[in-house]
Amino acid sequence: MTTKNAATEKSYDGFTEEERGAMKERARELKASKGRGRKVDGEAQLLAKIAEMGGADREMAERIHAVIMQNAPRLEPTTWYGMPAYAKGGKTVCFFGW
Repeated sequence: MTTKNAATEKSYDGFTEEERGAMKERARELKASKGRGRKVDGEAQLLAKIAEMGGADREMAERIHAVIMQNAPRLEPTTWYGMPAYAKGGKTVCFFGW
């Protein structure tokens, strides 16, 4: 569906490719977390996402992870919409992306 905003005269064709990818990633995360008796290793998923980052972003993410794990060990490492995240009681309280 294409709509036009009278104020901007730009057309809207739905979600961007990046937005669709993030939604698909989130669906995979939810499916894995409820998956047939398998325990999901949230920290392994988070570290894998950090490893995908490039140079300075990866270094910063590694430092953020170390600080959070040292100062807030009750937070659970996880991913949220394909981004490294931390949760408490199953609710995401912090995330970051690149």
